[in-house]
Amino acid sequence: MIAMAPPQASSLAGSVDTLFDMMLALTGTVSVAVFVVMIFFCVKYRRRSHADRTGANRTRVGVEITWTLVPFVMFMALFGWSISLWSRMRTPPADAAPIYVVAKQWMWKVQHPGGQREIDSLHVPRDQPIRLVMTSQDVIHSFYVPAFRQKQDVLPGRYTQLWFTATREGDYPLLCSQYCGTDHARMTGTVSVMKPADYARWLQAHASTGLAEQGAERFRRFGCSGCHGSQSDVHAPDLDGLYGSTVPLTDGSQVRADDRYIHDAIMLPRKQVAAGYAPIMPSYSGRIGEDDVLALIAYLKSRRTATEAAREQH
Repeated sequence: MIAMAPPQASSLAGSVDTLFDMMLALTGTVSVAVFVVMIFFCVKYRRRSHADRTGANRTRVGVEITWTLVPFVMFMALFGWSISLWSRMRTPPADAAPIYVVAKQWMWKVQHPGGQREIDSLHVPRDQPIRLVMTSQDVIHSFYVPAFRQKQDVLPGRYTQLWFTATREGDYPLLCSQYCGTDHARMTGTVSVMKPADYARWLQAHASTGLAEQGAERFRRFGCSGCHGSQSDVHAPDLDGLYGSTVPLTDGSQVRADDRYIHDAIMLPRKQVAAGYAPIMPSYSGRIGEDDVLALIAYLKSRRTATEAAREQH
């Protein structure tokens, strides 16, 4: 039985397949050519054959340059093509809608900005760029949708991203392609591509407390407001407008307050201590989950937006 390739269900799937086909054709052609020439000479100049061996030690520079440069140029062209495609796959459009994914033995936890939550499933609209922001609760996983020709490792303590534009409606398998423990083979799910109107209705039907609002609740529940609130007596950094800003550190360097920095500030607070502040921030590693951190980051993003809006009014 001949195995059929998965359907091409994303905007980049066709480009990936074409690149793979060209790589297979080029390597196959070069391999066949090498073996054909090798077998021909092995037969023609076999021991005790009557082939003319005069000039056997003569160097043919033109021939050697040709059989070296021609494959080299062809393979370098393929390399340049692959780099161009890789760059496209790693550069999400500015209007890509974010969706947050936390991998965990052995499930995929999905959180939409509007509060919609899913386990082992992901609903997305057709023809709209989607950017997945992913992290792992425990070990290395790998988010893989064969129909999209997209795969991205999901790492503990780090954010990775993957973007795609689904182009065909339907349900497609979601797999973990990195061995992650006993039930790795059962860590599967489904990506459902819907018409934009149907997706809007799905979002409305499953709406809940937004991710930023969840972060605000956790900000109070975990005691963050006790030190970083406006009424606090503790000398702690002001978090209004923090996200996206440049933070000077005690070692004299500077860092941008992005998702990674805020994650580490919560889970590994002594890794990068802000200048002018004592390293008294307790670590929340092992006390809260990665989904909680995502909610806190969303809350801090919203506080920056609110701060910028207030400044514009004044």
